[in-house]
Amino acid sequence: MLSNIRIVLVQTYHPGNIGASARAMKTMGLTDLVLVNPRRFPDPEASRLAAGAEDLVDDARVVGSLQEAVADCVQVVGASARLRSLPLPHFDEPADMARELVEQGADDPVALVFGRERFGLTNDEIRCCSHQVSIPANPDYGILNLAQAVQVLAHELFTAWRRRPDSGYRPALPATERQPTREQLDHFHDHLSRVMQHSGFITQPHARTEAHLQALFARARPSRRELSLLRGLLGSLERHLPDE
Repeated sequence: MLSNIRIVLVQTYHPGNIGASARAMKTMGLTDLVLVNPRRFPDPEASRLAAGAEDLVDDARVVGSLQEAVADCVQVVGASARLRSLPLPHFDEPADMARELVEQGADDPVALVFGRERFGLTNDEIRCCSHQVSIPANPDYGILNLAQAVQVLAHELFTAWRRRPDSGYRPALPATERQPTREQLDHFHDHLSRVMQHSGFITQPHARTEAHLQALFARARPSRRELSLLRGLLGSLERHLPDE
């Protein structure tokens, strides 16, 4: 289960934070590290701060966008202060997030995403996520550095994995009943947006309407089979719309 849990660091500024995050991951049994446009990498400081987790640093994948980093994931949780302007489902307790990621990670890749040291994730990057999570902390001083945040949430994941019910073998879900990947959801939302505009439901791209609909489907969590049915419905409606 833990091998399917991916830690994604977005535009890390200090290379030492990459090494320290890798060390935090390794102590909790996590091994899949993906870096989105780090400022400096590879860098000796990243290896030095890894302190025994150099293998995770050496194996880290570097990609050009968050969308690319999580395209194959069925659940993507953005670690950030709660952004109430974005109606994504939010885990108020990290333990709840960890239990769900461990469960989803039994069959498919999932991701936990951390933003920049200074200002975290942008709104557009949060929209690449299916959920948000925040770390409860002292309201007068709730600042954690990047590696500390990775350590706290990695510990929650390891604890959830360690406490999972030992009820024996659980057969894998059929592919059609599993959660869709972020790439599949992106294609669906693009299709939905196209039909809404062509049908006159919206007359121009409307970020707020589309964000609310994305949040609706994030809460509903359709299976791959259900998403295919929705794509079929959209396709049928599209064929009956007048040509532009």
